[in-house]
Amino acid sequence: MSRIGKQEISLPEKVEIKVGDDSGLSVEGPKGKLEWTLPRGLAIAQEDGKVSVTRESEERKLRAMHGTARSLIANMVEGVSNGFVRELEVQGVGFRASVKGRDLDLSLGFSHPVLHPIPDGVTVTVEDNTKIKVEGIDKQLVGQFAADVRSYYPPEPYKGKGVRYKDEYVRRKQGKSVK
Repeated sequence: MSRIGKQEISLPEKVEIKVGDDSGLSVEGPKGKLEWTLPRGLAIAQEDGKVSVTRESEERKLRAMHGTARSLIANMVEGVSNGFVRELEVQGVGFRASVKGRDLDLSLGFSHPVLHPIPDGVTVTVEDNTKIKVEGIDKQLVGQFAADVRSYYPPEPYKGKGVRYKDEYVRRKQGKSVK
């Protein structure tokens, strides 16, 4: 049995899970609504504010998807009740960020500004031109957006310039020494 798959998910107040006939799953809470389709062979049992995921057989693919499905459902419940936040920092002389309409405008020392479109379901705010806050209810969407923004200019080890996660440690290198 999957160690993660057999754990129960506790539902906070004001969060509802509905399973459709076509194994479509919808989780609704105060922050919004998320939908996902359960893989064939997995089922959800709901009782007394707790949800558990079960599988029909010991087939290899079902065993692999058991824990994954449980984690995805737990992330959906967490997202519609609390939401997810990723914070990024832009470091470097002349490096800055701003929100222009539905785009994130990044000036990262290139000859042109980088415009990254903000997807639906994600809210981006910029403070002090260097602190980017990405918020949303879908963990995968928030994390992917933050990773895409970071990939334009990952922090380099010599001067530490670039886009990094808020608590990310960048291991610095010494550079050339003159003899």
